[in-house]
Amino acid sequence: MVNLVAAQKPLLHGLMKFAGLRNITTEVEPGTKMNFWVPSETIKKVDNKEEKQENKNPQRQKPVVVLVHGFAAEGIVTWQFQVGALTKMYAVYVPDLLFFGESITDSSDRSPMFQAECLVKALGQLGIQKCILVGFSYGGMVAFKMAEKYPDLVQAMVISGSILNMTDSISKSNLEKLGYTSSTDLLLPTSVKGLKDLLSVAVHKKLWFPDCLHRDYLEVMFTNRKERSELLEALIVSNRDVTIPSFSQLSGCYHRKLGDKATLESITKGGHLVHLERPCIYNRLLKKFLASIEAEEATPQ
Repeated sequence: MVNLVAAQKPLLHGLMKFAGLRNITTEVEPGTKMNFWVPSETIKKVDNKEEKQENKNPQRQKPVVVLVHGFAAEGIVTWQFQVGALTKMYAVYVPDLLFFGESITDSSDRSPMFQAECLVKALGQLGIQKCILVGFSYGGMVAFKMAEKYPDLVQAMVISGSILNMTDSISKSNLEKLGYTSSTDLLLPTSVKGLKDLLSVAVHKKLWFPDCLHRDYLEVMFTNRKERSELLEALIVSNRDVTIPSFSQLSGCYHRKLGDKATLESITKGGHLVHLERPCIYNRLLKKFLASIEAEEATPQ
C-alpha cells in the first residue's frame, strides 16, 4: 500500500523548488552530514567542491533567514507555509537537524549545543556570515545555543513554542500533567493513540485524521528513534545548573528575562503548532519583525 505521508514529499519538494530552493547535503565533518534546502543561487547544479566555493554567498544582498524545525518533523514539513512567504525578500535556508531527514552523525554527542555547533559549521560552509534564526520548539532551544555561543553570526532570533532550558522540574511537572512518564513516550509515539495524544496537546483546535494517516505519519516521521530518544535525554538539565545568558538578538516570549530588546507577540486560537494552525497571522508577524531588523540595520548609528 502507498504511504500517504511519504507520497506528499514530492509535492513538498516541488513547492520548495517553485519557491527557488534546492536540496543539498553538506559534510560538516567526517561522519557528520546535514541536509539543507537552500536558495538555488547558493550553488550551481554541478556538485564539485570548487564551484560551490566560487558561489559561496550569491544571496548576500538578501538578509539570510534560517528556519530551524522542532522535534516531530523535518525542516520543510515544519516550515511548509513559511518558505514561500519569505523567499521574495529573504535568502531562506531550511536545515534538517541531526537525525532528522537525511542529516546524520556518528558522534555520540546528543546535546543541543552539538546540534548548534554543527549547524553553524554547515552555514559557514555555505558562506553564511550573518543570519536571523527562526526557531520552533526543539529548534528554538538549538537557536538559543547558537545565539549564546556565536553572537557575531546570529543577528536576531524569533522563537516560538520553546524554552531556554528543559529543567528536570519542568520536564517532570509537564509530563505528569499530560499523563506520561518520559519525554520519549510523549514525543516519540509508537501508536495511533500516542500520536493523537501528542497532536491534542500541540494544537488549539482539535484535528481529525483517519487512523491510516496517523499510521503513515508514524512510519515516515519518527525514524532514528534510539538517537532521537537520546536527544531528548540530553535536553534535560538540573535546576541547579541553569543559567540564563544575556541575549541581544531575541524577539519572542522572554521579555522580562532577556531584556529590553526582546518583544512579545501573541496569536489567539493557536497552539504549539501555531505556524501551521494560523500561518497567515504567523507569517505577517514574522515579516513585520524581519522588516524591523532591516530598518534598524539601515538606521545610521
